[in-house]
Amino acid sequence: MTHAPSDRTDATLLVQIGVVLLGGIMGILNSSMVTVGNHAIATQFGSSVSTLGWVSTGYLLALTVTIPVTAWAVDRVGGKRLWLGSLVLFLAASVACGLAWDIGSLIFFRVVQGIGAGVLDPLVLVLLARAAGPARAGRVMGLMGLVLSLGPVLGPVLGGAVLQGFGWRSMFMINLPIIVIAFLLALRFVPEDQPGAEQHRDRLDVVGLALVGPGIALLVLALSQAAERGAFGAWQVVVPLVLGLVLVVGYGVKALGARKIPPLVDLRLFLHRGFTVSVAVMGLSGIANFAVFFALPLYYQKIHGTGASESGLLIAPLGLGAAAAMPLAGRLSDKLGSRTLAVAGALVALVAVFGFTQIDGDTNQLWTVVAGLASGLGMGFVGAPAMGAMYRTLPPHLVPQGSSVLYMLNQLGASVGIAAAAFILQTVGSTTIGGFHATYWFAFGATVVVLIGALLISDRATPTGGDRPVVEEREPTAG
Repeated sequence: MTHAPSDRTDATLLVQIGVVLLGGIMGILNSSMVTVGNHAIATQFGSSVSTLGWVSTGYLLALTVTIPVTAWAVDRVGGKRLWLGSLVLFLAASVACGLAWDIGSLIFFRVVQGIGAGVLDPLVLVLLARAAGPARAGRVMGLMGLVLSLGPVLGPVLGGAVLQGFGWRSMFMINLPIIVIAFLLALRFVPEDQPGAEQHRDRLDVVGLALVGPGIALLVLALSQAAERGAFGAWQVVVPLVLGLVLVVGYGVKALGARKIPPLVDLRLFLHRGFTVSVAVMGLSGIANFAVFFALPLYYQKIHGTGASESGLLIAPLGLGAAAAMPLAGRLSDKLGSRTLAVAGALVALVAVFGFTQIDGDTNQLWTVVAGLASGLGMGFVGAPAMGAMYRTLPPHLVPQGSSVLYMLNQLGASVGIAAAAFILQTVGSTTIGGFHATYWFAFGATVVVLIGALLISDRATPTGGDRPVVEEREPTAG
């Protein structure tokens, strides 16, 4: 009987986690699910490949631009209300995508859908961190990591199944029943939170938003163009890259000199060592993961001659390994600390990626599947503890800003990994084993840096001593 309150608390937490993940998973799945319908969409609308690319690129850029404003909005209107409103926006945009009458309307509605996802995705982290508290941050971030890991694997599989049975429009309409259920459950189970008076008076940093949002989006665009063209010297890459860097640097200058209006993301967060190390590890993990994730199916198709569906199944262990490891790693990190688990995971991933550098055209596919599974398991034991460490060391009122930064760097890391892999394969060759060896050596180098970062992860539950943030203290948001 003495454990009943704790049991009820655990049950309530699990319900809240499930409700939030149900709503958040659609934004994560949609980023990869729709790609399998590109051919059907191009056939119906008679679109060129370059125009069709904006169905995915527009979604990604809108998502990236929206992320920075989420930290301000959650303090302004409250997490629950923002969550419900974002679900409605994502639902409306999904239905509109399914009813699109030409490629232009589809691209426009995908941009609107990306705006909804740009709020939902980082807000998932905020709501989960608030529900869990520092003591359970690891296990909850482990469950979030499971969803993030399964997204790239399940998205194309689910999209292909729906596409084959019902057509490309159904890939958007499938969101309708899921989001309606998520909305109704959120009304009941997501706790109310009201913005504090001080936060409610904060004005939106419009100039900062005009700098950092488009700046990050231009950097993502430059990286996606580099991946598409296999070259970093093309003007389609250089122009957005330079403009993006100028805008981001401009934001940095403005944010550090802000006085009356708080910046969207206070850069002094990065003076908090625990925060900086954690988000850097996550960004670098994204680079290594997506470089391998991009190259591996091409290796199967180009070197072994497997079909697209078969190669998709062969790379599934990479995501499944991470999905299996993250919940366990998150739970263990709450008890044992984050650093040891992250270091062990990075070492396992390092050995696995090194194995990829040794394969050739005669290598049995079983070994590459095992290496993929080991790489996923290792990175899973890095990701959940790193996220948990960040949320354990951040003061509660900085959680929204920290979540936005984490998600932005995760997006950038994935884009860098894909762009680098595409460039290497384009330059060295995607039909010979040498191009894949070069790509895997790049991923190996990124994993070495992940290991170095893992050694620096903080195990402390609260920011103390040299780990204390120098961001000006404010009262935490109620709830």
